[in-house]
Amino acid sequence: MSLLLKNLLFTVVVPGTVAVYLPLRIAGGWSALVGTAWGWRQSIAMVPLLFGTVVYVGCVWGFGKVGRGTPAPIDEPRRLVIVGLYRYVRNPMYVGVLSIVLGWTIFFRSWRLLLYGGCLTLGFHLFVVLYEEPHLARRFGESYDHYRRLVHRWRPGRRYEPAA
Repeated sequence: MSLLLKNLLFTVVVPGTVAVYLPLRIAGGWSALVGTAWGWRQSIAMVPLLFGTVVYVGCVWGFGKVGRGTPAPIDEPRRLVIVGLYRYVRNPMYVGVLSIVLGWTIFFRSWRLLLYGGCLTLGFHLFVVLYEEPHLARRFGESYDHYRRLVHRWRPGRRYEPAA
């Protein structure tokens, strides 16, 4: 299976479920989306929805082009991906997905989606701290440790420049 196809499949199954399918189900399904009158709130919601989508697509592109893999743990990148937004924050893909959920929360003005987003944030944080970071440290060694010392986990910081 081609790398592009694997990334598309992963995107539909995992982020598609987490950032689109489940939020729409929580909000009342497809009919809630179609039945929502368009107003200023929906216009404002487009900012995090589009931002999150662009961030996610850029990250997947980096995983495929530079890392020669996918975001899926079963087909992870072969090289440490520290290009694009990864030069400023260690987990931009999660930030993108959470931005999309925030957009849906604003779009539907839903406390249930706000709670879902909070639980998702906690779940992402625990996954990153308990699995992803230790795994990356074992896999990429000193290069990941150097990167982790210089780039924040969740908030953007200064631009990462690899050691010479």
